[in-house]
Amino acid sequence: MIVEHLSLVDFRNYATAELTLHRGPNVLVGSNGQGKTNLAEAIVFLATLGSHRVSSDAPMVRDGTEAAVVRARLAHGTRKVLVETQINRQGSNKARINGSPGRTADLPRYAHVVLFAPEDLQIVRGDPSSRRRFADQLLVQRAPRMSAVLGDYDRVLRQRTALLKSARARGIKAEALTTLDVWDEKLVALGSEIVDARTRLAADLQPGLTDSYAAIAGADHDPRLHWAQSIRGGDPEEGLDADAAARAGTTEELFREALAAKRGAELERGLTLVGPHRDDLLLRVRDLPVKGYASHGESWSIALALRLASAELLRRESPAGDPVLILDDVFAELDAERRRRLAGITAGYEQVLVTAAVEEDIPEVLHRHVVRIAHGTITDEREDAAPEAAEERTHG
Repeated sequence: MIVEHLSLVDFRNYATAELTLHRGPNVLVGSNGQGKTNLAEAIVFLATLGSHRVSSDAPMVRDGTEAAVVRARLAHGTRKVLVETQINRQGSNKARINGSPGRTADLPRYAHVVLFAPEDLQIVRGDPSSRRRFADQLLVQRAPRMSAVLGDYDRVLRQRTALLKSARARGIKAEALTTLDVWDEKLVALGSEIVDARTRLAADLQPGLTDSYAAIAGADHDPRLHWAQSIRGGDPEEGLDADAAARAGTTEELFREALAAKRGAELERGLTLVGPHRDDLLLRVRDLPVKGYASHGESWSIALALRLASAELLRRESPAGDPVLILDDVFAELDAERRRRLAGITAGYEQVLVTAAVEEDIPEVLHRHVVRIAHGTITDEREDAAPEAAEERTHG
C-alpha cells in the first residue's frame, strides 16, 4: 500500500496541510515541535483509529475548533481509494470512503500502517496497559471488526463495574445481585473473543519476533512472548503469572468459572477483576523478563522486533501489499549499529516514512525524497528538483 497524498484540516498544529508522498523512502526533517509527528499520527489514525501519543481523540483537534479532518489518497496496486475521517472533539467520529459516508470501523480495511516511535519503549518497560494497547491496535489492523468488539467490551465492563460499585455502596450481598448474571454473560461473550484473538496474535507474532530480534540485535537471545491471563489464574495487576496456575477448559468456561470465584472479592472492591482488561503480554529474552532485567539495548531491540514482526504479519496476510512503515524520530534513540540494521530491514518496503530532527541521523539507504517542515509549513524537495525549486505546500 502507498499513501500518495495526505490532507489535513484543523489537525493538531495545522489549520490546513497538503503532503505528497512517494513510493520508497520519504524523509520528513524539522526541529522538534514543528509538526513532523503530527503528520505521522494522522496516517496512523486512519489505520488504527487511535493515536500512539494520547488515549483520547480531543487533543488531535486544533485549539479553538470542534473537529479535525484527515483525508488520504491510498494506492493498492492500480486501485486508488480516498479515505477520510472527521475527528470530533465531542461525539462520534465520522468517515467517508471514496466520497460516500462509511463507518469509521472500516477505515483500517484500507489503511495498513506500522509505526515505530520512541513511545515503543513503553511497550517493553511500561505498565500492562501499554502492551494491551499495542496488541489491540494490531488486532484491529488484522481484523477491523475487532474495533467494534473491543468497544463493546469496554462499554459492558464500565456498566458491570458501575453495578459492582453501586452494590458495594448499598451493602448488597453477592447472592442477591442477580442482575450481575446478565452482565457476566455479555462480558464472557465479548471478552472470550478478545482473549482468543490475542492468543492467536501472540502465536503468529512469535516467528517474526525471533527473526527480527536477531536481525536488529545481531544476537539470538531467544525472545519469547505469551499472555498472562486472569481467567487462567494469572493477574499481572495482582503480581500473578498465569504459568503457575494454568487451567484447562474453553475460554468461555474458564471465564465463567473465574467470575464466579471472584464475585465476592469484586463486590468488596467494586471492581471487575477478571477479563482481558487485566491481562498482560509477557516478554522474555535470555529466559528472563524483559521488564526489569533487559539492558537498554535489549529493550530497544525487543520493541523494534515487535514492530517488525507486526509489519511482516500484515505484509503476509494483506492482499493490499506491504503496510506503510513510519519511523517517527526512532533513529535518534538508536546507536549506529542498530540504525544501520533497522534501515537495511525497512528499506525494502513499498513505502517508508521517516521523521527526524537531525537529517544526519537518517542512514543513506533511506535518504531519498526529503520534506522539510518549519512552523507548520511543508517544503517538498523532490528527488529531481533543486532545493531552490522546492514547493511550499502547507500552511499552519
